[in-house]
Amino acid sequence: MNLLFITADQWRGDCLSALGHPTVKTPNLDALAQDGVLFTRHYANAVPCGPSRASLHTGMYLQNHRSSTNGTPLDARHTNWALELGREGYDPVLFGYTDTARDPREEIAESPWLKTYEGPLPGIRPVCMMGTWPTPWTDWLKANGHEVPDDIRFAYGVRRDGPDYEHGAPVPRPLIYDKDINDTAFLTNHLIDYLKSAKNPFAAHLSLLRPHPPWVASEPYNAMYDPETVPDFSRRDTVEDEGTQHPWLAHQLAQKLFQAPGNEKKLRRMKAVYYGLMSEVDHHIGRIMAALKETGLIDNTLVIFTSDHGEQMGDHWLIGKCGYFDGSYHIPLIVRDPRPSANQTRGARVNRFTENVDLMPTMLDFAGHPIPVQCDGKSLRSFLEGDKDPAGWRSQAHWEFDFRDPADDKAERALDLTLHQCTMNIIRDERYKYVHFTGSAPLFFDLEKDPGEFTNRATDPAYTSRVLDYAQKLLSWRMQHDEQTLTHIALTDGGPVARPSARY
Repeated sequence: MNLLFITADQWRGDCLSALGHPTVKTPNLDALAQDGVLFTRHYANAVPCGPSRASLHTGMYLQNHRSSTNGTPLDARHTNWALELGREGYDPVLFGYTDTARDPREEIAESPWLKTYEGPLPGIRPVCMMGTWPTPWTDWLKANGHEVPDDIRFAYGVRRDGPDYEHGAPVPRPLIYDKDINDTAFLTNHLIDYLKSAKNPFAAHLSLLRPHPPWVASEPYNAMYDPETVPDFSRRDTVEDEGTQHPWLAHQLAQKLFQAPGNEKKLRRMKAVYYGLMSEVDHHIGRIMAALKETGLIDNTLVIFTSDHGEQMGDHWLIGKCGYFDGSYHIPLIVRDPRPSANQTRGARVNRFTENVDLMPTMLDFAGHPIPVQCDGKSLRSFLEGDKDPAGWRSQAHWEFDFRDPADDKAERALDLTLHQCTMNIIRDERYKYVHFTGSAPLFFDLEKDPGEFTNRATDPAYTSRVLDYAQKLLSWRMQHDEQTLTHIALTDGGPVARPSARY
């Protein structure tokens, strides 16, 4: 079984036309969902990129892998899907990035990976590695006569001359690079070239930057959606009103990096281009699927499409990914199982709660490889084979946000916290969401009555018993998933005895 694992960075889970989104159009992902299974309640386990991808690649919750911020090293003792598939004879290859902060204990003092959190995942072979520094792409641009900024990090967002939409232009300013030579096209081209000569079994990871910022798109994607007609923003009347919900939110809204612009036209322009970048990625998903069909690989390749996390995009006056709102954590997941035994589920939708920690177990399960004890997730294979209600499947989703910053203590000073108290844990089910702060008051939302997450019920006497119930559920969740790599082993007179627990 071959594996094609695709991530598109910062993609909100509701942004698929197959799910009835009022604006964004994703015909190729819709087609993939029709030929596979669409998981409608799929969640990231952490933000931002580094911590989330650590969970994605190791199958572990943040509480266990502890790569809690961009730049926090991922402990080398943890395995990952690439290392495990390598043991099965695969040659896992990378097109893009994994945002893996490498363990400094495993690197020589001169290692370049000690100066960036954008190292490659151990066990994966970079074929075309691009992150903040898109060197392969910008080198190709220069070799083909295109101008490149002196600081190549700006190549992702350099726009054509002239005013932007909020300054009177009829459409958002486009990227200076045409759609056939921009970063998304470049990476996709390299992947397709690889597929044309791939030898079975292969395991390829395509990690696209888009629709991650900068929100600048090539023509025609810059003008695909009218900023005036994008959906309105889910937020209170003012930033100040929004911040009254919780001290952490008030602090976050005071950070320039996370506060949505007050200029409504600018914010609408950003949202329209965000959707345009999604449609551009969708176009290239179509190209990839066509290449799989042309090469005959479609018949024995497991295709997984997801994201590392979502995007607030002005909701609650926030930009980026942070905190506890669903917009930052609800993400798409589509899985196409090529086996004839999966024909019965083609076009199916799974409404059970699934998480990014489930993807490593799924990949290994399809490769016939044992799932390491470290994994907190479960294989999705049973859903793909038609089991709509696997025994013991979770009834909630769980995620964590670590807002500590070893280089800056402003959150600690503003909220009267220690470095290690700058954390929150979230548990949500179909009806309720509970947010536990290590050193601050909790939040509790009744999502049926308040889907926008505006009214905190934690101090409402009518919800007191439910708040206690969900606090206990969260505690039990963490206790059940405490790091357990060796806990199933006992050393006895007869030698080591192992009895792994069921994954439920």
